[in-house]
Amino acid sequence: MELKNYWLAANKGALTRLLQWVNLRPEESERTQIMFLFYTTVSVGLRWAEDSTVALFLDEYGTNLLPWMYIASAVMSAGLVFLYSWLQKIFPLRRVIVAIAPCMLMPLVLLVVLRWGSHFSYLAVISVFLLRLWVDALYVVNDLNTSIVANQIFNIREIKRTYPLVSSGLLVADVISGFSLPWLLQYTTLNKIILIACVMILLGSGILFYLTHHYRAAFPETPQKLIPEEQASRARFLKSPLKRYVWQLFAFVGLLQVIGLLIDFQYLRELKSNLSDRELASFLGLFGGMLGLCELLLQWFISSRLIERMGVFFTATLLPITVGFALPGMLVLLHLIPAIQSQSFFWGLIIVKFCDELLRYTFVMSSGPILYQPIPEGIRSRMQTLSGGTAEAIATGLTGAVIFVTLLFCGRFVPVPLQKWVLVAETMLIAGTCLTVVWELRSRYVELLVLSVARGHLSATNVGLRFFKQGVVKALAEKGSEADKRSCIELLAQIDSLGAAEVLAPLLVKLTPDLQRQSLEVMLTGGVNPAYLPAIRPLLEQSQETNPEVFALALRYVWLAEPNPNLSLLEEYLHPRQNSLIRATAAALVLRQGTPMQKVAATQTMRRMLTHKQERERVNGVRALREAVYLQALRIHIPNLLQDESLRVRCAVLEMIAATHLEEYYSALIAALYYKSTRSTAMSALMRLENEALEMLLRLATNIYKPEVVRMYAWRTIAQVGTQEALETLWENLEASWGITRDHILRSLLKIHKQPGITGLVDRFYESRVENLIKQELKFLGEIYAAYIDFKTLDQKEDYQYSERIVIVSELLQRALLELELDVKERLLLLLRLLYSPEKMQAAAFNLRSLSVVNLARGLEILEHTVTLSSKSLLLNILDNRPQSEKLQYLIEAKIVEYESMVVSDRLHRLLMLGNFLSDWCLACCFHYAQVTRIRLTSSEILVSLRHPTGFVREAAIAYLNMVSHRVLLQILPQLQKDSHPLVAAQVKELLEKYQFKNHK
Repeated sequence: MELKNYWLAANKGALTRLLQWVNLRPEESERTQIMFLFYTTVSVGLRWAEDSTVALFLDEYGTNLLPWMYIASAVMSAGLVFLYSWLQKIFPLRRVIVAIAPCMLMPLVLLVVLRWGSHFSYLAVISVFLLRLWVDALYVVNDLNTSIVANQIFNIREIKRTYPLVSSGLLVADVISGFSLPWLLQYTTLNKIILIACVMILLGSGILFYLTHHYRAAFPETPQKLIPEEQASRARFLKSPLKRYVWQLFAFVGLLQVIGLLIDFQYLRELKSNLSDRELASFLGLFGGMLGLCELLLQWFISSRLIERMGVFFTATLLPITVGFALPGMLVLLHLIPAIQSQSFFWGLIIVKFCDELLRYTFVMSSGPILYQPIPEGIRSRMQTLSGGTAEAIATGLTGAVIFVTLLFCGRFVPVPLQKWVLVAETMLIAGTCLTVVWELRSRYVELLVLSVARGHLSATNVGLRFFKQGVVKALAEKGSEADKRSCIELLAQIDSLGAAEVLAPLLVKLTPDLQRQSLEVMLTGGVNPAYLPAIRPLLEQSQETNPEVFALALRYVWLAEPNPNLSLLEEYLHPRQNSLIRATAAALVLRQGTPMQKVAATQTMRRMLTHKQERERVNGVRALREAVYLQALRIHIPNLLQDESLRVRCAVLEMIAATHLEEYYSALIAALYYKSTRSTAMSALMRLENEALEMLLRLATNIYKPEVVRMYAWRTIAQVGTQEALETLWENLEASWGITRDHILRSLLKIHKQPGITGLVDRFYESRVENLIKQELKFLGEIYAAYIDFKTLDQKEDYQYSERIVIVSELLQRALLELELDVKERLLLLLRLLYSPEKMQAAAFNLRSLSVVNLARGLEILEHTVTLSSKSLLLNILDNRPQSEKLQYLIEAKIVEYESMVVSDRLHRLLMLGNFLSDWCLACCFHYAQVTRIRLTSSEILVSLRHPTGFVREAAIAYLNMVSHRVLLQILPQLQKDSHPLVAAQVKELLEKYQFKNHK
């Protein structure tokens, strides 16, 4: 049994190393293996059929009919692609992809039989043309089938690693068919080889049937015309950007096909002029075999790694760059060598064809399916069919027409020595165009990934101010819901608070009272302007019809805007018969601008209101004081008002304290943060104080003994202050903080940087600070992984008697470490949001938090195309769903951490040294683990935890102390009797009773 287990372990290690060599993960290996087997088998058959039909075609027609072949192939392929797309609407996708290849083999067999048994030479000639045509169509269908199946069973990240290996099936087929075709030709004819190829394709279709049956959950069971309404709605939302993306993808696929066909035509024309038909077939086989070996090595060991590291678009540009520059360069270089000068064009085209095939069937083929991943799953396969298949078909037809026209033109107007260079120039032009398309495609790719997650939001940065104001005027003037109009005014205030009066003032008399009140508040916030007095005075002239709140606001605006106001007119508003709000507003205006006698009368009016029995009188009185500057006789009422039984009164007092800058009552604003009922008012008031409030807010936020929720709102308030001093305060504390405090500051920074006008995050200074913070988090993450691995594996080397309790506590500690990992990952995403587009990072975070493997891969893909930091590759590996040991290895390779296996006791001490970084629960678990395993801790470690602000951490430290030192515990227990946490108090009481009972006994 031991030998068997050892053998399994050894083989498991060998398999792991093999998967690492080919950049594959264990959970992907089975799917990749079956896909590879299917694609290889079908490709061997297709390659035999292709080489045989090419030899027959060139022998029968030469190269003169190749342009017509391209055009006919385009028509045939386009028709098959539309048929394939239509079938997906009628039948479930799994049935279509399994049945299409066997159905297409029937015409191929009939054509071979027709050529074989025909007694009419013209039928044999036509059948050769049709055979070549139908094999091209089979290639189109097979490539579509393979890429569609890959997109269904692999997600966007997996396909980068797996599809290079899957597509290497074609390369293996090149090697097998290339070296076997000359051998087969010694024993049989080309017609029989085509029939053998059909058998191989049927065998591959059988493997595909098994694959789709085994992973049938990955394939939709309903035809695409029965897409659920939710998916249809999503597709409609994405229609515009999706349409642009698909057209650019269409152009990219088509241009690549044009490049390949132009090179292929020139290559075959040179072969035909230098080789006989049987030599040509043998050369094609040997060329394919040698090429396949090179492609295979590149595809297995380099392609997937290069795509993962450099990105799909870098690898997609390799072919047009290489062909565009290598083709003319190679031809010129070979022409300069005297020994092969006469055949320089022949060998040059062979080398360029080799490069084209090498890159096309490695990097380009591996990248192709990835480009379709941003398309919604419900319509992806059909889009892939129409875009990929149709693009290749149309490009084939256009290339045939271009070659045909070029040959006619060259035959009449271009000298013979220069005719070959015309096609070379055309190839270079197409390669340059292809590079431009790839550049545009890259930006659409990330945009579509983000749009597939969320719809985005309206903000000041994407709204044209002049057109927006016109829209607000139209919305407020026309009939519509009041809620919509209220939202328009709110948005106008956010976007242009200073210019809002220009829009709102002319509309005041037409608005409802609620909208008039809201509009006047916005206009007062933006500052009074005498130019708008004619629009506001009518509200005062119609005093009986005007709402009291609107009248009070209009009164304040008019008297503050008037250069020389007549305050005697305000005295009539101080009469008790007036509405309390109007009376309080008039009194506050008199206190601001009146004569001493007028101020005495206003003070008496305000005193009566502040001590009135009715809540409304007190609230209106306090609110009016916000505009007053003369409060000497009224200050004595503030303490009582702060203790008022009415919440509305207390909130109004808080607003008044901030508005009048009453420093002796600032402590009341801080105290109001502790209560949910007054918290929002206190935050608004403190924000109004701006830099005055920073010091006291910082004292509260950094006091670990204050409630966590209060500290969080203190950081949030500092952020909302919004001054440069507040911003720098947040950054300084962000760099000095850790754990949940860093979370609070990060979220606060994100809120402040969403506001218009706040800049600096694009500054390299801030970028370097964020990068340093990311490195800190990664270093801490390395400690977490090291501890998790040691606690999981090294316990077995110790001499502990593993009781059930030890096992339970050990699992709790390991689970707490994994929760810490999740916290660090969340902080990494928050840090990245400081540097990059909020929409992209929000979409990435949404996907990364998902339990779906597909969504996780989509989130990582968004990050890959957004993040530009040097640690991008490491971040992607850390955020991926990989084992902790593998992630630790990545951190070690990046020289972020150094790992040395430790015994459990040493690892626990190292963790406690990082106590400030640990969560409260993880710290408590450390003490519980030390208790059950009897690990000796230092006195400093124990004392720090006894003073910890969290109750269950103190409880864990006391429990540990009870195990290691009764004498020390008895000394400190009396000091802990009045602990604020009921858990600790009950524990202390129980221990005191226990030891008193022992002493008495």
